[in-house]
Amino acid sequence: MESQRRPRRLGVLIPSSNTVVEPETAKLLPEDGSVAMHVSRLRVVSIASDDGSLAQFSADKVVAAAELLADAEVETILWNGTAASWLGFGWDEEIISKIEAKTGIRATTSILAINRELERLSARRVGLVTPYVESVEQRIIANYRAIGIEVARSVRRDLTSNTAFGRIDPLDIADMVRLAAVAPVDAILILCTNLAGASIAPALSRELSAPVLDSVRVAVSHSLALLSGGEVGR
Repeated sequence: MESQRRPRRLGVLIPSSNTVVEPETAKLLPEDGSVAMHVSRLRVVSIASDDGSLAQFSADKVVAAAELLADAEVETILWNGTAASWLGFGWDEEIISKIEAKTGIRATTSILAINRELERLSARRVGLVTPYVESVEQRIIANYRAIGIEVARSVRRDLTSNTAFGRIDPLDIADMVRLAAVAPVDAILILCTNLAGASIAPALSRELSAPVLDSVRVAVSHSLALLSGGEVGR
């Protein structure tokens, strides 16, 4: 009798206070059990633009958490956090390079996945939905403007506690997306992996006749393509 083939292993690296990524990712994995998720965390409890908050995302801390995933012999490591949207997109490139150099495992990030999807859509005007405070939102807007993408309308919740992000009801997130879609846009971003938008994004895309890109959904889809060999690069 043939032995059962073991599932492909997806390593997911998340902030310690994130309560959304694991349940939402579980819903998005293939129903046939062909992919298993393994998680590692780094300590992140709040998101703001002060030095203490930014220090949570030091490269050494992220790489150390990724090394723990490597112990599980995962095949791809996904940093499923959106820090690069306000720290600068180069932060993700640095993190990927360091993770791959240290572990020998291909790595990717949610922001890289989102930006690839925006490129595929030729999106130049987007709506932005976040739970963040204005100073973080403005950093995100500036970083997207620098790569030729204008945020036409932004909607935020002015929160800093990451656990508070995870408590926002999906119905409230949907209302935020609708507000962000009031301006003509090529896509709407639910930009935070601790916002429970993955399950509502497809219906909202149909309702608004515009792609709604949820951070977790896009990141998982991208990572599954990498695992299956359907996507080249990171």
